[in-house]
Amino acid sequence: MSFHSSAQSSTTRVLKGQVLEEGTNLPLIGANIWLNETSVGTVTDIDGNFSLNIPAGRSVVLTISYIGYESKEQVVNATDENIKVILSVGSGVLDEIQVIGYGTQRKESVIGSISTIKPSELSAPTGSISTNLAGKLGGVVSVQRTGEPGASSEFWIRGISTFGANKTPLILVDGVERSLDLLDPEEIESFSILKDATATAVYGVRGANGVILITTRRGKEGKPKISVKAEMGRLEATKIPEMANSVDYAEMYNEMIGYNYYSQEVIDAYRYGTDPDLYPNVNWINAVFKDYAINNRVTASVTGGGSIARYFISGSFYNEGGIFRTDPNSSYNANPNYKRYNFRSNLDVNISPSTILSLTLGGFLQQQRTPADQASIWKSAFVLSPNTFPIKYSNGYWAGKSEIRNPYYLVTQAGYNKSWKSILNSVISLEQDFSNIITKGLKMNVKFSFDTDSYHNNKYTRQDDIYFASGRDENGALIFDKPEISKGGPWFSQSSSGSNATYLEGSINYNRLFGKHRVGALLLYNQRIYNETASSSIKSLPYKTQGLAGRVTYDFDNRYFIEGNFGYNGSENFASGHRVGFFPSGAIGWYVSNERFFQPLTDVISKLKLKASIGQVGNDKIGGDVRFIYLGTVTGTGSYVYGTNYTSSSGERVDEVPNPNVSWEVSTKQNYGIELGLFNKIDIQADWFNDTRDHIFVRDNNIPSYVGLSTVPMVNVGKMKSWGFDSSLEYNQMFGDLFVSVRGTFTYASNVILENGDPDNKYPYMNTKGQKIYQNKGFVALGLFESQEEIDRSPIQFSEAMHSTLRPGDIKYQDINGDGMIDDYDIVPIGYSDIPEITYGIGASLGWKGIDFSFFFQGTGRVTCFEQGQTLNPFTSGYADNDGFHKDVVGNYWSESNPDPNARYPRLSNVEYSNNNNTKTSTFWQRDASYIRLKNIEIGYTFPKVWTNKFHVQTLRLFASGINVLTFAKELRLYDPELGTTDGQKYPPTRVFNIGLNINF
Repeated sequence: MSFHSSAQSSTTRVLKGQVLEEGTNLPLIGANIWLNETSVGTVTDIDGNFSLNIPAGRSVVLTISYIGYESKEQVVNATDENIKVILSVGSGVLDEIQVIGYGTQRKESVIGSISTIKPSELSAPTGSISTNLAGKLGGVVSVQRTGEPGASSEFWIRGISTFGANKTPLILVDGVERSLDLLDPEEIESFSILKDATATAVYGVRGANGVILITTRRGKEGKPKISVKAEMGRLEATKIPEMANSVDYAEMYNEMIGYNYYSQEVIDAYRYGTDPDLYPNVNWINAVFKDYAINNRVTASVTGGGSIARYFISGSFYNEGGIFRTDPNSSYNANPNYKRYNFRSNLDVNISPSTILSLTLGGFLQQQRTPADQASIWKSAFVLSPNTFPIKYSNGYWAGKSEIRNPYYLVTQAGYNKSWKSILNSVISLEQDFSNIITKGLKMNVKFSFDTDSYHNNKYTRQDDIYFASGRDENGALIFDKPEISKGGPWFSQSSSGSNATYLEGSINYNRLFGKHRVGALLLYNQRIYNETASSSIKSLPYKTQGLAGRVTYDFDNRYFIEGNFGYNGSENFASGHRVGFFPSGAIGWYVSNERFFQPLTDVISKLKLKASIGQVGNDKIGGDVRFIYLGTVTGTGSYVYGTNYTSSSGERVDEVPNPNVSWEVSTKQNYGIELGLFNKIDIQADWFNDTRDHIFVRDNNIPSYVGLSTVPMVNVGKMKSWGFDSSLEYNQMFGDLFVSVRGTFTYASNVILENGDPDNKYPYMNTKGQKIYQNKGFVALGLFESQEEIDRSPIQFSEAMHSTLRPGDIKYQDINGDGMIDDYDIVPIGYSDIPEITYGIGASLGWKGIDFSFFFQGTGRVTCFEQGQTLNPFTSGYADNDGFHKDVVGNYWSESNPDPNARYPRLSNVEYSNNNNTKTSTFWQRDASYIRLKNIEIGYTFPKVWTNKFHVQTLRLFASGINVLTFAKELRLYDPELGTTDGQKYPPTRVFNIGLNINF
């Protein structure tokens, strides 16, 4: 891949060569070769080979470099035609750069806990980067709760550390707070996760939940390099539940009710479809959802420049369709669709040899379409009985009832939302290097950012006449009364919102080596002002933050490291005297393998670094929409009556009680880590962490009602603790022509609520205090009753009336407190939460000549969900037309003909769901939601250069890939384990099969 496209002429000649690793003679793939004092360069191929046009008739000097290796200058004589270059592993490793908070450090000097990932590993045929994070970064816990086009995943750094208003990490793109999922993976240069106090303390009141740092690509010196990537894929649901049909419904209803409510003639009509108008057998899931949708993405970029100016310009388009069906006769398409257009232009200009002016522009346009009433579509498709009415009557009338809607009509005829969002991000910065003016290693940087976004939604709805047939007349014609729902519309409504933010940052940075002593320092000032469309005068006021950040680093002889950081931040949300907080951190590190005594072991243990840190970080987003709580609020009382004449009047009362001492959450973080390298091929990072979160903003429910407060005050009394372990492993090796790379991660994150402002309950196990956040609670099921005698000698379940209705096949519960009654005092913590405590991933990449293959498995553990709900308890809705249920229930429930004490479902009952013994949340319905998923798989082929060079193409690669290809769930069988629902009533995650090509000029 040459950066100089001029054809060979009489003044140039072709030099060929190979770059190898010292000691192993293994080829180095992607090493850079530059002709000194020119913009002519190339990189090595998979065999370490390169060819380069150089001046003829004289000697030249080449610079060869590769990350992790010593750079080398190689003299090429006028007669040399083929050279071999050996690069050594060593001090070059010390010069690898790691992005950290407000700057960069040499990778060896970093003693904070930071995880990084190559941007190429985030590239996937999906609309959001966050959906591809799970298992790929140590310390990240991620769940994808929906597969709707354009939807994001929820993710946290080291799990959830607070039950306050804000639990998610701070995301910075090019140093400015922005959204992650609007970026295209092809425009990302680096992606880092900051996890401990040393890495995050400089962000002060914004860093308690961890920080994600993303830098976008910038231009590099060289001839223009054009890159194009195009891909297209097929999307399908990972799993959609199968629902019971009309025959199942009728036969099970007869069994439940004890007589033939549905005659055999009616059942046969359902089975054979002899009269689908009056005896329908509709699979509403199949009626609403189609088998697959299409997505496609195109990205293009050009980069290059010289010693004065460098540029990177890119554009991309992504389109994803939904899996709802459409009606070819309808005048519009309500199937979900997501489109995104990205544009980026990054420019760096050397105003002088020591001054760089940089401009960063990013533009995004997002367009989205959804059905007007998508939530009702999902509910109706699942709970609508298959025999209630057809999709459409044979005479063309739309079928339905006023109480329950026709889901096919809702998705194809009732209307849609069409929204768009446009965003402009901009950063201008000036960097001045004072090394030759004041002192070596001193730099100054000033940055200003202006971001703006706008959102608009148009909603179009309409209504046709909806009918329900009550029978046929003597002529066989369908009998209809007046429409169940009358024709109306069309109707239109719209909503819009917007925001803008300015950010100013100025910093002085110092980094210098004095013999064996390396010192560094940072002092930074920043401020941010954010405005948004608001619904009240209070919310219309700008959100402001302001602060200082500092860092001091020292290392001796690349062996001993010490670092101190601080954030000194303020927010307008707090009272005078409480607006500013100081958040310090400190860390130490020891690079054991750089010790002289350790050198005999370095052939085996090539790297060993120990590190520890402790510090405090804050979180100023404490109360959701609550602002200026130190002022309090007043509201109307409504009417009240007084006096002997019962006079009615109205007045004012205190609403939010003022709290002048309110402040931010404070997170005290500890981290103890190790970095281990083996045989110069395996790299392991592991960290143990502990986080205590104080001053969480909660309602003080310990205040008794007789105090007379209409609104319980909010105070900083909440406290929570989280802890765990995260790690990553990388292995790289060449076996002849075969290159093998393996990467794995493991994260364990747990927590406990220590104080939440609630009074203690009668029994300690009923408290939220002492439990994990989102801890599931329920009854302990002891199986199914096997006889009436067992029921009679068991504790009363819920009430005498309910207990009298119990029969064999009903669920039996444990009397936790031993009072002879099953009631709410017997609800205890069961299982885990629906946020996994364990997240892991393992994958490999292989390359042989021009063929590459990679795969990645991702999984979770210690996570609990429940398979329960109306669709798993047939006939409990209280309304026969609303009794659709899962096919899995058929044949797997307790019955007199199948009195299996271990049956998957209890006996059939038509007792309404809310009053039904068998519908209580309990261990009977509890499922281990652990799973392992083949998250990514890809195979590609890069055509030989002898072919592509004929067409002036540097590289041409074809590939095919898959996302969410296979899922192996431990116990959840009915729907995708990531959904987090009880019965699957959500847009499922999608499986994607994709083909594409990369071409570089």
